Formats: sequence, structure tokens, C-alpha cells
Amino acid sequence: MKITIPELSLVTLIGASGSGKSTFAQQHFLPTEVISSDVCRGLVSDDRLDQSATQDAFDLLHYIAAKRLDRGRLTVIDATNTQAADRKHLIQLAQEYHCLPIAIVLNLPEQVCRDRNRLRPDRQFGDHVIRRHVQNIHKSLKGLQREGFRQVYILSSIEQIESVAITRQPLWNNKKYEQGPFDIIGDVHGCCDELETLLQALGYQLKEHTYHHPEERKVIFLGDLVDRGDRILDTLNLVQKMVAAGSALCVPGNHDYKLLRKLKGQNVKVNHGLDKTLKELELLDESELRSLQSFLDSLVSHYVLDQGRLVVAHAGMKQAYQGRGSAQVREFALYGETTGEIDEFGLPVRYNWASDYRGDAIVVYGHTPVPDPVWLNGTIDIDTGCVFGGKLTALRYPEKELVSVPAQKVYCEPIRPLVSESALTIQQQDDDVLDITDVTGKRIINPRLHRAITIRPENAIAALEVMSRFAADPKWLIYLPPTMSPVETSKQPGFLEHPAEAFAYYRKQGITQVVCEEKHMGSRAVVIVCKSSEAAQTRFGVTDGRFGICYTRTGRPFFDNLPLETEFLDRVRSTLSATHFWDEFQTDWVCLDCELMPWSVKAQQLLRQQYAPVGRAAQAAFTDAIARLEQAKSRGIEVPLEHYQQRSQLAQQYRQAYRRYCWSVTSIADLKLAPFHLLATEGTVHTDKSHLWHLEQIAKLARSDSQLLLATASQIVDPTNSESIAAGIDWWFSRTQQGSEGMVVKPLDFIPQQRSMQPAVKCRGQEYLRIIYGAEYSLPQNLERLRQRGLSAKRSLALREFALGIEALDRFVAKEPLRRIHECTFGVLALETEPIDPRL
Repeated sequence: MKITIPELSLVTLIGASGSGKSTFAQQHFLPTEVISSDVCRGLVSDDRLDQSATQDAFDLLHYIAAKRLDRGRLTVIDATNTQAADRKHLIQLAQEYHCLPIAIVLNLPEQVCRDRNRLRPDRQFGDHVIRRHVQNIHKSLKGLQREGFRQVYILSSIEQIESVAITRQPLWNNKKYEQGPFDIIGDVHGCCDELETLLQALGYQLKEHTYHHPEERKVIFLGDLVDRGDRILDTLNLVQKMVAAGSALCVPGNHDYKLLRKLKGQNVKVNHGLDKTLKELELLDESELRSLQSFLDSLVSHYVLDQGRLVVAHAGMKQAYQGRGSAQVREFALYGETTGEIDEFGLPVRYNWASDYRGDAIVVYGHTPVPDPVWLNGTIDIDTGCVFGGKLTALRYPEKELVSVPAQKVYCEPIRPLVSESALTIQQQDDDVLDITDVTGKRIINPRLHRAITIRPENAIAALEVMSRFAADPKWLIYLPPTMSPVETSKQPGFLEHPAEAFAYYRKQGITQVVCEEKHMGSRAVVIVCKSSEAAQTRFGVTDGRFGICYTRTGRPFFDNLPLETEFLDRVRSTLSATHFWDEFQTDWVCLDCELMPWSVKAQQLLRQQYAPVGRAAQAAFTDAIARLEQAKSRGIEVPLEHYQQRSQLAQQYRQAYRRYCWSVTSIADLKLAPFHLLATEGTVHTDKSHLWHLEQIAKLARSDSQLLLATASQIVDPTNSESIAAGIDWWFSRTQQGSEGMVVKPLDFIPQQRSMQPAVKCRGQEYLRIIYGAEYSLPQNLERLRQRGLSAKRSLALREFALGIEALDRFVAKEPLRRIHECTFGVLALETEPIDPRL
């Protein structure tokens, strides 16, 4: 006996004790698909026969079943299920998750069940129990479908049970195997002239009375083929032929469904253009009408395509409904959702389901006319109101390119005008209010440059605290710079960090060329500049008239003085314009990774509260101590004068170390900006270029305004060549002796070929490290202790933050929702709260 069940269904086995339900389940289903009431009873009580645990066991069974159905997994219930009350909850569960409830009844004679149970020592209960099971089953057989089971299979003999072969049938909406490419076309409404023009623009050719694409692309029609237009019948014939030829798919629209109901003889109200459709259908004979009815009746509510990456439906499709089959799912696909309110035009107010959408699949739909298609949380409405004088639009997938042709005329006056009510896009309006659930709790992010990155809840809430209290306007926060690991600890006398370790690291990684960049002693800054405030509004959704921003590596505004920041950004913008940057990169915005100097401009509080007090206290204390020690020595007393003189000298070096990075800032003339990465422009994240390319682009800008912009000095080193290494070390010595913080060593490629390789390591100078580790860090005993520092956690953090930073830029350039970008930027900030030595 052949049993066919949908691939997503809730299969309920019904049978008396001893009927062989568990054996049947083991033979036909995966162990993970079967939920046994006996097993659940054992899980909650350690005894599968403990009847006192039955309620808890079924609570667990229903919970597991719900979780499986929510994930779209076929589920089999192995329990007696002989009473309608037992089955009611299972049917409700199937309905809640929009899958089909299936009943398979093992209707064996009472004596067979009794004989089997006698052979099972764990089933020694009275015959009356089996008799009651069998009686209940017999009473239920005729009413199972009335209870809600969509399919019922009754197996009344051992031979029938043993002959069963179960086939799993894909749901009609499951076309995951179809991977495209597709051309998805919005509501046509009988505008066949425009449809033919659009098909030709998309490259389709008329062959054997239907349209085909030479590259085997396939059209997907989003429904509403009928009503209002001038060539409704031609539209139906064209679509029907393309579907029959395999060059198109089609989902129904609400207008198509209304026509179907009319053709079936149901009483429908003839309005909204249905009269024009019925007028044209008068030309058809009975056979042609039956063919049309059959075609409309065959249309499936929605399709899931390309391994689940693409979903198409007339009015959209919530994540919970995708790939499911129920009346509620079909209703949503046809009509969407309304709030129950009526607008000023007398039309129902539609609930914006796409605003809440968080699914992975792209959803393409129509139904609601819009002036222009706009992406919203991975969904797009491409009904651009052709019949109302707008245009007919297609979305090319996977390219995500839009192709439109204008309407030849206004076929029907729209009730609601096709005009945009805001200067911001729908996505930007939606992004205006951020959802806390998008960035809190445990999160797993999958960037392209790293395996899955886990953000722990306690780190996420710490990041939210910083963002909510101190951050700049979140719409600007498209990137946060990563931390950077230092080189391996040096064993050379007097050094904690030395360039030789940096070159050795990359030599071990098989790198034959690295670039050494001077590490400026400033504060890390991200600078975003737009060509105009209008460009900033268009691309970033900001409406306060600003055309850029400068923020710290933790997302805080860099400047407290807004006029100074505006003047600063305007200087950068003027330089970009003077060097024809906007035209060269075909962009109206740019994101730069920089160092902004002096260090004191941002670290003023740190200097006043930490470094300066320590320096002054040390100077005062040692001056007094040395004077008294000298007096004692002059009297012939043996004292550690040289030791204190050495410590005094180190304290003086400490003061000199931080002072060289501090100067007063009263105007823009006192600032120096040293960009080192041209991160992104419109349409491009520039991580595919070498570090030398980035330095060359920055040098062009610096030559145009050398008073503000500073080009970063660099040196190429071959880590496999001893002479080149020696030259690199000498270069580091010369830069640090001139007051540089140190240098950053990087492979030439922005993104290393080996994902486990550090994208950069820093090698800091001896005197700079005095600021970090303290005045006396260089004393032999302290240096030896510091050499025990571990770098593995820091390096792991650097790799994860680097991957998240690039992922955020990738998502912004791809015009993904702001929540998706913030997932990464919040992730960087959350990782910063991990307990890692901040001195590294």
C-alpha cells in the first residue's frame, strides 16, 4: 500500500497498545522525526511506564513537536491517540504552524494487540485497556476528517501494515531546486502592450507563439493579471502560454482569485475593473473558459525558490508562512494584512508586515502600488502602478537589478495618488526607530571573513549601554575599527616589542612582502564625508542638514565643538572636490579610517587625571628624595642614590613621552588628519585593493591640503631577505627616535588569503611603551615580567573585530537595513568589553 504524505506535515499514529506503532515509525521515519509519548514519559520521570507522569510527558511531547514544526521539520507522534480529545491539541498544533495534519490508523483486531502485549513484560496491564483502545478507534474512524485531519490512512491488517511504502511529496510551493535566473514582474492588470515591451527589454524573444529567453531565464508573474487594462485576455493568454512552455511561473493575485470565484459561479461584486475582464471573456467559448478556470485554479499561493533564498507572492509573505500551506497562508499571499482602519480615500490601511520582517529570504511582491520599488528589510514591492499611469517593473534575480517601462496611458485613475510622501526611503523611515531586540541577547553573526562569531548577552548589553548614552547618530555608524594585536614579545635586551618579530610572523605565514606604515600617535577616527547635505540625506537618511561626521572607534562624536567639526569636515570635502575624487570614484560619499592628531584633542581628561598627575608627583618625589640622598651620601652614609637617579630619569622620560603628543588646539590649523584606509565609496568596499593603493590615494589628497592632511610614511620589506629586514628595523628606529609611536606591519593585500592570519600587527617604540606600561617598565626585572604576556586572546579579538568591521561596510554598500549593519558595529563594541589586557 502506498501512502503519500506532504514533506512538511504532522503525522499522528493512532493505534491500540500492541498495534505496532513504534515499529511502524522506526521502519518509515528517521529517529529524530518521531516523538514517542513513552520516551517523553521516561525523560521526565526515568520510567516509561509511570502513568503519573503522563501529563508532563505530553507537555514535553507537544513542546518538542511545536519546535520542530516551527523549524519546518516533518514530525511524527507515536502515542495511542485513540480519543478525539487526545488528537485535538495535535490538530491545533498543525494549524498553528500551517502544516497538514495526517492520520495513520493501525486498526488491528483486539486479539492481535492482546497477544503481542503478552510477549512484552513491560506491558502487563489488563485486557480491558486494549479493549477500550480498540473501541475508541472504531468510534473515531468515520470522524477523523471532520476533526481536521487532511489525509487519513486506515491499515486494518498486518499484511497491509507490512506492505506500506511511504512517499514524501514536496509541497506545491516548494521550488527550492529552481535557482534562476529569474525576471520577476509586478502587477500587470491587463497592460499587455507594456508587458510585451518589458519582456523585450529583458531579452525575451517570441518563439513558437510564446516568449523564451536565449539564456534560459524564467519570468515570475506576481499575479493581478486581470482587470482595469485594455488587453486583459491577451495578458492571460501570454502568461498561460509561457507557464505551459516552462518559461514562466505565476502566483495568483486577489483580482485573479476574484475572477476564479466568478468563473466557478460564486456571487462576487463586479467592481475594481472586473467588468472590463468579464466583457473581454465574452469572446471565449465554454472550452476556453474551462481552460482559463483550470489555469487560475492551478496557481499556487507563493513559491520558495533558490534553496530558500527567494520567496515570491502577490501581497508578500511573512517568514512564519514561507513554505507552508494553509488557508491563512493563502489569504495573506493574496491580500496581505490590514489594520482594520480606513484611510481618507476609503481604502483599508495595510499593515506594514515588511517593517517587522527579519527573515533570511528575499521576498518580492506587489499588490500595493508604489511610485518606485524600494527595499525594506530584504523585501521589495515592485507594483509600480502601470495601470494607473505609472510603470511596469521587473526585478532581475539574483542581480537585484530593476527594469521598468512607462505606462502608455492612464488606464484607470487611482483612488490613492501614486506619490511619495517623504524625502526618505521606506527603509530609511523604518530605520528611524531602532529595535532593541535586534542588538541584544545572544547573537551569532556570520561574516564572510570569519567563521560564526558569538556575541554573549552580557557583552551585548554593555555595548547597548555605550551606544544609547554616548554614541553619535546611529545612522552614521556604518563601521567601527578593529583592535590590533602587537607583535610577539621580543627577547632582545631592553625591548618588549621589536620589528624582527613582526617580520618573522609574516615570514612563517609565507608572506614575501609587507608594508610598514608609520603609526601616528593620535586618536583613531572614522571620517565620513558626503558631497552635500542632500547626498547625506539620500544615502544615510540624516535630516539635520549635516554632510558628514567624525567619530571615535567606539562610535562617539569626536568633536564636542560642532562649528569646529563642520569646518574640519568642509576642509576635507573641499580637498575631495579639488582632487576630482567624486568623479573618479563615481560617488557622493566616502568613509575614511584615520588617525586624528594631536592625541590630546581627545585624551584631555586622560592626560589631566592620569598621566600629568603621575608625572608631576614622580618629579616632585624624586627631586626631594634625591636631594636628601645626596646629603646623606655627603656625610659618608651608603645610600641607593644611583638607583633613585635612574628612576628619576625614567620618570622624566615618561613625561617627555606623552608631552610630545600634546599641543593646544584652538582652531582647525592645530589639527592633523592622517587617513590610511579609503574604506568605502558608493557601490564599493575597497578591501580588494592593496595597502599601497590606499596609501597612494591618501597621498593625492594630502598633496592638495598638506596643512590639514598628512600622508602616512611607509616602507616595503621582504621578510625573507636579511638586508631588507635590517633596513626595515633601521626605519623603525629612525621613526620612533623622531617621536613616532611605532609602526604597523601588514601584508600587501588588505584581506589576507589565510583567514587565520592577522591583517596587521603593531610594533610600538620603546618610549611610547613607557606611556602604556609605566615609567619603569624598561627596568630588567619589570621587562622580564612583562614578557610573560599572552597574545592569543588579543589576536582572536583582532580577527573577529576586523571581520565584523568589513562585514558592516559590505552590508551598508549593499544597501541592507540599518539593523543588519548595526548587528556588526554593535558586535565590535560588544567584543571590546571582553576581559583582555587593554595595554596590548
